[in-house]
Amino acid sequence: MLMVHQTNHLLRLQYRTVPYFFFVFFSTICSYNFHWYLTGTAENEKTRVQWTQNHKQLHFALFLFGLAGSAIFGLYFIKHWFWMGGAVLLTFLYSAPKIERPPFHFLRKIAVGKTIFLAFVWMYVTTFLPIIFSERSWQTQHVLFCISRFFLVYSICIIFDYRDRQSDKLQGIRSLITYLDEKGVAIVFYVSLFIFAGSTVALYYAGLSMTVVVLLLLPGFITMALYNYARKHFSDYLYYVVLDGLMMLSAIFTSFISI
Repeated sequence: MLMVHQTNHLLRLQYRTVPYFFFVFFSTICSYNFHWYLTGTAENEKTRVQWTQNHKQLHFALFLFGLAGSAIFGLYFIKHWFWMGGAVLLTFLYSAPKIERPPFHFLRKIAVGKTIFLAFVWMYVTTFLPIIFSERSWQTQHVLFCISRFFLVYSICIIFDYRDRQSDKLQGIRSLITYLDEKGVAIVFYVSLFIFAGSTVALYYAGLSMTVVVLLLLPGFITMALYNYARKHFSDYLYYVVLDGLMMLSAIFTSFISI
């Protein structure tokens, strides 16, 4: 929700923002609890996985709660049903490989799907859809902001995928990161951060202030600094508080800047 607010704020978007905030809130509860409900054991996430295994019914109840809420508030944007459907499909494709029934098993064979689906969903919901709903003509600033956000989230997701690659291999779930060696993963990670940095700096020439651009770059620098440490330390707090939190870090600071 903070990331949606940042998009609205920095790009000066006008649409039915309050219903959309509720839609994002409920759809996040729905998708996350659906994903964790399907998740089995994972060696590097003992604390979280143990809690998940002991609270399957709670996950399922929250999934239904989120599904109902997202359906209700999604009706406010029914005229954009095509673009809303894209968000639903992409979110489902991220978790679908965990379903232990055909025809979903074949999704485990998609080499690049897992990480790209997740990063694209984050960008799509927090950036692309608000621009679509505002019904403004697309500008260079909008495109650059989408690229910047996608590659920041993708860089963070690469670290998560690196941590999960052994458990993914055991479950037969393939992603780009499970195929690559250490050097290959590092190359993808740093290239992603380079594209993030380049598109973010370009936002200065597309109309955003230098202060905003520096704040947008901040989580990228922190992600880069944490890369080697996070590959060796798999604390749930590091991943689900620090790394996840980096996605919304700049939004906290830019909220106090007048545009």
